[in-house]
Amino acid sequence: MEDLHQTIFIVDDDASVRRSLSRLIRSVNMNAVAYDSAEEFLKAIPVDSEGYLILDVNMPGMNGFMLQERLLAADSPLRIIFISAYQKPGDSDLALKRGAKGYLQKPFSDRELLTLITASVEDAP
Repeated sequence: MEDLHQTIFIVDDDASVRRSLSRLIRSVNMNAVAYDSAEEFLKAIPVDSEGYLILDVNMPGMNGFMLQERLLAADSPLRIIFISAYQKPGDSDLALKRGAKGYLQKPFSDRELLTLITASVEDAP
């Protein structure tokens, strides 16, 4: 992957997932910034920020779908890729219908995630 100088925000309540995804993103010359909750992400990042968001569905407090809804209501330009260990029927369809760029079931391969990120970058206006 070429040096894209993009920021990938990671929101997941699992510290090991945040660490491994941050390392993966940095290994392909992209910036990674991780948060342990949707609430922490919203405190730190303005909703009109550009970039990419790798977002866990199931988290305590505000879940991934609630964050997606908040970002959609604010016309956020962030592109979302959902990740989840516990997928319920219809979750993937709902996420994609609302504009997510992808939905991956944990565990997923590095290649799967990087392919979605690359496709999202190439689709950017």
